[in-house]
Amino acid sequence: MKEFFKVTNLKQVIKYADDFSPVETEEIDLHETFERILAVDIISDVNLPDFIRSTRDGYAVRGQSTFGASEGSPAYLTIKGSVTMGARPTFSIGPGEAAKISTGGMLPDGADSVVMIEHTEEIDDITIEAYRSVAPGQYVIEVGEDMKKGEIILSCGQKLRPQETGLLAAFGKERVKVYKKPVIGIISTGDEIVEINETPGPGQIRNINTYTLSGMVQKAGGIPVSFGIVQDNFDDLFDKCSQAIAKSDMALISGGSSVGARDFTIEVLSSLPDSKILAHGVSISPGKPTILAMAGNKPLWGLPGHVVSAMIVFEVVVRPFIEKIAGLSGQHKRKEKIPALLSRNLSSAQGRIDYVRVRLRRIEKHGLLWAEPILGKAGLINTMVKADGIIEIGINTEGLDKGSKVSVISL
Repeated sequence: MKEFFKVTNLKQVIKYADDFSPVETEEIDLHETFERILAVDIISDVNLPDFIRSTRDGYAVRGQSTFGASEGSPAYLTIKGSVTMGARPTFSIGPGEAAKISTGGMLPDGADSVVMIEHTEEIDDITIEAYRSVAPGQYVIEVGEDMKKGEIILSCGQKLRPQETGLLAAFGKERVKVYKKPVIGIISTGDEIVEINETPGPGQIRNINTYTLSGMVQKAGGIPVSFGIVQDNFDDLFDKCSQAIAKSDMALISGGSSVGARDFTIEVLSSLPDSKILAHGVSISPGKPTILAMAGNKPLWGLPGHVVSAMIVFEVVVRPFIEKIAGLSGQHKRKEKIPALLSRNLSSAQGRIDYVRVRLRRIEKHGLLWAEPILGKAGLINTMVKADGIIEIGINTEGLDKGSKVSVISL
């Protein structure tokens, strides 16, 4: 007879992520770096910019030449020349002088600020009036003001967004060292599961979990690989798990994580070479019977078969492990949470963390977001389709009152 699982605290389960190492690295072209994770620190080899440049169309001047200027008493400045874009000026600016300049142009020697063109008026070909004073450094970017030579501009473990890619381009980084995307094997188990191109017979359902989990793996930065459907047979599941371990960086097995008489996941995971069960049962709902094991240095999960439970367990527990082996550092994790007010009372049992599906609705009169609970059983995929996210009810909380402030984890 099987023993009932012993529930492990969620924080302890998450802490196990530290036991696993990141995947290997690779060099890729800069245009391929979107949402990839940097595998090295990037140190600036030059100042950015390496020249003082204008942020406005106007005239480069010495700020002191405009002090006291106003519409009633403008400063008169002599035009010394015009700055050519992309070239170093061949002249300098002295007191009472100015040079016509465009946004991004390099200031001539002697100039320290820019008067905006709308605050000037040409008197003749060589003279302008300035109606506003500017301070030294106004409307310019100083040498190294963006990034200074020798500083760490991007750090290892940082996910690259378009702005980080732009910064790398500014420093001429054509190739970038990043972590490889972790390959996540997905196995669906159960005699009742059939492929999606088949018509389910009595008591059967199509293979939903492979597709929902694949999408969530991609969203988390991994590459999903399906190892198909395995019926409730020890030898077949052992073979599939062995294949998944050999070809993946992590494996997800949906179904077979409870204590039912025909559930073989825990036995299979225990029988794999160099394996260890880290947790069989997590203090969350839905998803209590979740299994975490390791084979060598690879995490393996036994997820609930019900689609809602599997998706919530993935979002709450599995995602942090994928991010860890993908190389994402803790300081760069961004968990999108949306503040809202709960639209109704919610009860909860102490001793576990409850995750409740919610729909977000804006109240036009007050401009506030309400989180409306979507209640339903763990096998109902429509409740996840309707949901904008999930909220957490703490382990020592008996429930939440209507109007309570909640943080919605976006789905």
